[in-house]
Amino acid sequence: MILPKERDPRLITIRRGGSLTDAHHRLLALWAAECAEHVLHHFEAAAPEDDRPRRAIEMTRAWTRGEVKMTEAHDFAFVANAAGRDLKGAGKFAALAAGQSVAVAHVAAHDLGAAAYAIRAVRAAAANGEEERAGRAECDWQRARLRGEIRALVLDDQKNRNAICWGVFE
Repeated sequence: MILPKERDPRLITIRRGGSLTDAHHRLLALWAAECAEHVLHHFEAAAPEDDRPRRAIEMTRAWTRGEVKMTEAHDFAFVANAAGRDLKGAGKFAALAAGQSVAVAHVAAHDLGAAAYAIRAVRAAAANGEEERAGRAECDWQRARLRGEIRALVLDDQKNRNAICWGVFE
């Protein structure tokens, strides 16, 4: 569960009563796609013939360009998540990161889901005893890619939702 019961209005678009601009919504989606793509190789190693998570990441980017509707992107989140259903560990978490990235089109707060699952993928792939270090390195990598316009929002949200995101942002 990566979404809180009470949603932060900063992560709700203006047209839905929040304060998130469409431009910032797109930046959150692009960052989520980048996080998911960074760990996609874990899924592709486990299921090399399955392109659903890669297509989900591509659809995330297509949505930011206005090439697909929100509903089409949102529906594809279920497809990407299903790709990881029978997997374990890093491959499963990488598929879930892709599913979360494309779900950002519907609910911006899924951005942290993509980031958190990517960190979980890296931790799961790490050598025994290296999980925390690998997770910290992935979190640092993700934060280095945050655009200035959304950086403070994402960092604050990571602090606020860390507990429901498996503590991966500490």
